[in-house]
Amino acid sequence: MSGNAYQDDRGNNDRSITSDRSPGEIPYHQGGQAVKVEGDSAFLIGDAMTGGYGKGPDILHECTVAVNPGEIAVIVGPNGAGKSTAMKAVFGMLEVRQGQVRLDGEDITALSPQDRVAKGMGFVPQNNNIFTSMSVEENLEMGAFIRRDDFRDTMAQVYDLFPILKEKRRQAAGELSGGQRQQVAVGRALMTKPKVLMLDEPTAGVSPIVMDELFDRIIEVSRTGIPILMVEQNARQALAIADRGYVLVQGRNAYSGTGKELLADPEVRKSFLGG
Repeated sequence: MSGNAYQDDRGNNDRSITSDRSPGEIPYHQGGQAVKVEGDSAFLIGDAMTGGYGKGPDILHECTVAVNPGEIAVIVGPNGAGKSTAMKAVFGMLEVRQGQVRLDGEDITALSPQDRVAKGMGFVPQNNNIFTSMSVEENLEMGAFIRRDDFRDTMAQVYDLFPILKEKRRQAAGELSGGQRQQVAVGRALMTKPKVLMLDEPTAGVSPIVMDELFDRIIEVSRTGIPILMVEQNARQALAIADRGYVLVQGRNAYSGTGKELLADPEVRKSFLGG
């Protein structure tokens, strides 16, 4: 997964995977009001999404999230804020009753999740994201099911990114640790050669050391130019690596800004980051 460096001093301060690029300008507003994010030029945007599951009530209310190539965009907020729901709406797993989802300028609001994968969206759910009875390598091969070309180079890149997976490639994925399972899940998504990568709680249930390692690998993926949209409960750590941050409250945008801006905002710190 080699490519141009995009990130600005984030992750574990490992200077081999950071650079001096300034994050893109993002509309930002203090005070807890909904923020309109101008996303006409965003590579992936869920624009003013309102919707919910089936015939149930709306969970999202004019919610907007966006990400551009080489960026990491992080969605944070309290439990029940609609973070994972916003991710699923972008991926087509619930009905967007108002608003749009656009990928590379194309309106994909009406497409199924399967069709969105074919368009270039890679999605890693929080739970049940690997085939436990299959080997690590078989899991990665399953990620290439939509491809008709030779995917061996991509698998070699995944092994370069996650060396432990190469070491355990013949082992059943269900026998791996939680952090290693997450690496398998991310690696399988990368096997599709996605145009954008979406991660729902990638560090859920892992130790702080494993969380730091996963974040470093996520930074490496973003350095190749792949936009990454990520939901995270570990808000402080996630915002530290984010080019864009979105704080959701009750399905609405409450705060938006760069990761550094949100970490520095006293209201965000008091309300969502423990002071």
